[in-house]
Amino acid sequence: MAEFIRIYEENPNPKEISKVVNILKRGGLIIYPTDTVYGLGCDINNIKALERVAQIKQVKLEKSNFSFICHDLSNLSDYVKQIDTTTFKILKRALPGPYTFILPGSKSLPNPFKRKKTVGIRVPNNNIAREIVKKLGNPIISTSIRDEDEVIEYTTDPELILEKWGNIVDLVIDGGYGDNAPSTVIDLSEEEPLIVREGKGALDIL
Repeated sequence: MAEFIRIYEENPNPKEISKVVNILKRGGLIIYPTDTVYGLGCDINNIKALERVAQIKQVKLEKSNFSFICHDLSNLSDYVKQIDTTTFKILKRALPGPYTFILPGSKSLPNPFKRKKTVGIRVPNNNIAREIVKKLGNPIISTSIRDEDEVIEYTTDPELILEKWGNIVDLVIDGGYGDNAPSTVIDLSEEEPLIVREGKGALDIL
């Protein structure tokens, strides 16, 4: 059964954050809160962990559309080709926030993603998620955990998440009730911004 720990978003306990990071470094899978729905994630540099996530989501790893959760925009050039000023201004306005931006991928993407032309970048407005990534020193990949219930779509109660996912992942973080609206997805890889999915993030940032 997965470990279940409570972390408070207002002031995440560094000891608890270190515990999460150690699990990620060992190839563990975590479920953690964001500023939208709860996410399933692992260390972007751990191939075995990435393969486990792909298996859970029933997709081929190289064809997956996992988001990269970043602490801020400072390491963007590690994963994204050089972007123009207009694009950067949109990112600065929107992040941290409930958005996923699709951007042109760089040549230095981790091996499983080398052939991907684009990458989804997320900087959630949630201290728990961002502190984990900051302490880890590189992004975690992330995918929303969906519910089979078509009405609910996303489980928001961490205890119910533990009940359902406890035998599949290594750690579930209780960061309080999650949201049930996903991030707004905007494709900035072409000349004109394209709204792929309207979610929690408002569109007036464009």
